[in-house]
Amino acid sequence: MNCYLGVDAGGSKTHSLIVNSNGQVMGQGAAGNGNHQTGIKEAEENIALACRSALDEAGVSPEDVTYAYFGLAGADREPDYKILRPMIGALGFPNYRITCDTMIAMRAGTSRSYGAVIISGSGFNAAARNRSGEELQYGGFGYLFGDGHGSGRSLADFAFRSAVRAWDGRGKPTLLHDLVLRETDFPEVPHMLDAALDDQLRPPLRLAELVFEAARQGDELARSFLWEQGTEHGNAAAALIRRLGMQDEVFDVVLGGSVLAKSGQNSMIEAIKQELRKTAPKAAVSRIKMEPVAGAVLSAMDEAGYPANEKVIRMLERFSFSKSEGERV
Repeated sequence: MNCYLGVDAGGSKTHSLIVNSNGQVMGQGAAGNGNHQTGIKEAEENIALACRSALDEAGVSPEDVTYAYFGLAGADREPDYKILRPMIGALGFPNYRITCDTMIAMRAGTSRSYGAVIISGSGFNAAARNRSGEELQYGGFGYLFGDGHGSGRSLADFAFRSAVRAWDGRGKPTLLHDLVLRETDFPEVPHMLDAALDDQLRPPLRLAELVFEAARQGDELARSFLWEQGTEHGNAAAALIRRLGMQDEVFDVVLGGSVLAKSGQNSMIEAIKQELRKTAPKAAVSRIKMEPVAGAVLSAMDEAGYPANEKVIRMLERFSFSKSEGERV
């Protein structure tokens, strides 16, 4: 029976999963950091370990795997692929593909092999793939390179900045003033400023959640900022959609990352939808429905010319990764 391997390698963990043609789990593996940008040798060892664990549990060899699909953090540019091609090639899989982990996040939120994805966590990424398999991506490089809108970092900085401006009179009154002080445990803004200026305090990422809390309570400044950031998210995806000629297609735009994946309906989400409608009126917004490593498995099946049916997709949606890094073999 054919079997398919998916790998999701990020900065903190690497997950691998092997399923058969019916979507039944045959083996899984886990290891640590799989991002070569933070350590080539470490990433190579962890990716190999995660794959070996899944193969051993499944009782198969690399040659038995019909197709292997690697969604790797840091697979951004040709210099990255010059490192990754020999690294992954040495694992011995006869048929495989390497791509950025944003693409497996997209596949984890749609029943189609094509579409778009917006990832907003501590940072920001957007990517898209058309029916022909052409892929493009933006993001991951920081504010100077056009990123930064709507990420957890930008939201946390905004909350901090808004509290300061509300205190000194340059900005509008906002609930963020009290919320930030309460969260950081400072009695007044001047104490918080001293810590930032003298002790290099950087606004903690958890302050990002306060922008959503303030917006839910009706804070106009927070709601306006979320709309602005959502508009830029939509703009990033729309730009990719236009470049790939997908404007008249029916597909999903998948929302992922801690800022988007778990948030409810809010002005950021509504702004994304509104901005997308201008470019791709037939596109629908969805959320990640399964583990990203399961999205890698679906991608492997797509590449092998064996697209998953609804039964397989439902099975993978129910899959929950059970092995932690501490349970490696």
